[in-house]
Amino acid sequence: MAKEVPTIKASPRDKTGSRYSKRLRAAGRLPAVIYGHGSDPLSVHVDEHITVGALKQGLHVINLEIEGKGTETCLVKDLQFGFLGDNVIHMDLARVNLDQVVEVMVSIEFFGAPEAAKKSGTVVVHEMADLKVSCKVRDIPDHIRIDLTTMQGETFTAGDVKFPAGVSLASDPHGVIVRIQTVKEEAAGEAATPAAAASTAAAAPAAEKKEEKK
Repeated sequence: MAKEVPTIKASPRDKTGSRYSKRLRAAGRLPAVIYGHGSDPLSVHVDEHITVGALKQGLHVINLEIEGKGTETCLVKDLQFGFLGDNVIHMDLARVNLDQVVEVMVSIEFFGAPEAAKKSGTVVVHEMADLKVSCKVRDIPDHIRIDLTTMQGETFTAGDVKFPAGVSLASDPHGVIVRIQTVKEEAAGEAATPAAAASTAAAAPAAEKKEEKK
């Protein structure tokens, strides 16, 4: 793992429900549930500012120092967002150990420009923003870096990705991550349409004159 696993303090939740969760969030706390490893689910709350800040940096694993209950190493399994989709309102966490093999979604970081995109009238279209990978918890990368200068042809698939040691693809290798789209012909088609319309408009008065002469 590129980054050291952060430790975040957590407090048990004696109550559950949307009203109580709403009050917690108003107080700057983020509700969460820890489950797995044969233990009962545990409802907790953590500092929202610290936790969301870590999530934005690609956090996948947290050491939760739970008040009165010791420390749990947890994998971020699911995030629930608010109505507008712009704020985290709940987390699902799974108890893990660092040598446990898991499947997680990891964000993609692109750099470089593909050769095919240097042609006039082409654009690079990103079809995926993250990939599902399989690895030990300790080997989860912060992100997957893809060098687009290595792209051959007009598509780059999941099977073309070079993963770090200990990390493998856990999704369809034929899934397209990036493709090159030609827009030159579309633009030409769009330009032809107004021209054709103008030609038709110019022909209309001429046809009317012929009718008048008759």
